Amino acid sequence: MTFHSSAFLLLLSWALAAGSAFAQGRGGAPQTPAVAGDSTPRVETAGEKEEKISQTSHTMRLDGREIKYTATTGTLPIRLDNGQVAARMFFVAYTKDGEDVKTRPVAFLYNGGPGAATIWLHMGSFAPKRVEMAAEGFQPAPPYRLVDNDNSLLDVTDMVYVDAVDTGYSRAVAGVDNKQFHGVRGDLRAFGEFINGYLKTYSRFPSPKYLIGESYGTIRSAGLAQELQNRHGIELNGITLVSSLLTYQTLSPSPENDVAYAAHLETYTATAWYHKRLPADLAGDLKKAVDASREFAFGDYLTALAKGNRATAAERKATAQKLARLTGLSVDYVERANLRVDPGRFRKELLRDKRLVVGRLDSRFTSTEGDAVNDTDEFDLSNSALQGPYTAMFQDYAKNELKWESDLHYPTSGNVYPWDWNEFQNSYMDMTEPLRSAMSHNPNLRILVNIGYYDMATVMGGAEYNFAHLGYDPTFTDRVSFTYYEAGHMIYIRPSEHKKLKNDIAKFIHGSRSKT
Repeated sequence: MTFHSSAFLLLLSWALAAGSAFAQGRGGAPQTPAVAGDSTPRVETAGEKEEKISQTSHTMRLDGREIKYTATTGTLPIRLDNGQVAARMFFVAYTKDGEDVKTRPVAFLYNGGPGAATIWLHMGSFAPKRVEMAAEGFQPAPPYRLVDNDNSLLDVTDMVYVDAVDTGYSRAVAGVDNKQFHGVRGDLRAFGEFINGYLKTYSRFPSPKYLIGESYGTIRSAGLAQELQNRHGIELNGITLVSSLLTYQTLSPSPENDVAYAAHLETYTATAWYHKRLPADLAGDLKKAVDASREFAFGDYLTALAKGNRATAAERKATAQKLARLTGLSVDYVERANLRVDPGRFRKELLRDKRLVVGRLDSRFTSTEGDAVNDTDEFDLSNSALQGPYTAMFQDYAKNELKWESDLHYPTSGNVYPWDWNEFQNSYMDMTEPLRSAMSHNPNLRILVNIGYYDMATVMGGAEYNFAHLGYDPTFTDRVSFTYYEAGHMIYIRPSEHKKLKNDIAKFIHGSRSKT
């Protein structure tokens, strides 16, 4: 997708208690109100009304060509081991009319969180319609508009946008404990059952199959590839990881985890470059600046951090000077931070002299807060800038164009906490090995990693580090490709990068389809 500061700090504390760091969530969505006199929040469930399927016919123009398509909106039942319906997962599918399903690709798209509805990818990325933002993807003034999406993927693949249980319109049914879906394994099981159910219901088993996840949706995709193989015998052609992570280790700076400080450095450099805080020799070319940062981050910098208090005064000074040069921060600040600049502090410090804070989801954004002294941000403008437009336009779109209604609330950030980290309790959440295993079992599975230079939620150095440890044989490394964008976490909100992202994914799908 894809925090208000208070929500983020609370969720981060939960994640760190499990040895993990929180990736993407959306603050600001009201929780389900409690019944008067009852302190227990009311839990909404899927009922008979949510079983409705709506199909509507539409036409759009894409690259000068007319495309007729069908939008299918509704829920599918999720059955677990006893065969009874445990939940219903909401989806919107866009299928191009007149295509042969045996050769027509189908992609399943979802956001992350955990707990984020798929409204962000749905209303911003590749569907036939998108929310119109202001120039360069910044916050628009109301009233908001939904416009035709010139960067839709409908000319390349059919798309199915899916909400996780207890986000959007997806819910457990009455009498079923919804907490079983609020965890790593329960979440994977639900998505696996949904995909298997969709392929069966709409006769899409022969189709080339893709996953397109964002943020925690990428770590879900890594585990889901294995879940689909092991439980359903379903093999994928490709996985696109938009704003990627495979492990929370690279997002969790701590005294015993220096690799996370190194992983953030490239993004600090890119952010400082955008805000013109780098020295003249690094200020011209973004890629050159990031390349220099990468070389230092996983070379001399990580070596210096590993020495800890054994480093000499001269070594500390030399490291501080290089770090300051690549971050736009002062040498004094870096030294006082013990060469370890926390991402929250960086966002506050970089433009402190202007009383500005840079965004977390997109560090191009800046906001003015009430306090320019402390080290924690009040809110993330790069998150809240999308909240109003996306929420308003999706609910209007679902009712008036997709002809689907429900009495349920549509939480963009669902109440799925406490999240069950399952086998990752007291360790870093990590799906590197499940993805490697899925690739080992399926030698045709290819991976595309999409990275935003200004994404401070899932940082580029973290993604690069993850995949450098995925597998050591060419059979793995040759099937992973990277693309970079001058954008943040939601790459698609910046028009120039949205077009590039669409073209890169289209090329990936064309190149990974079966040639039979």
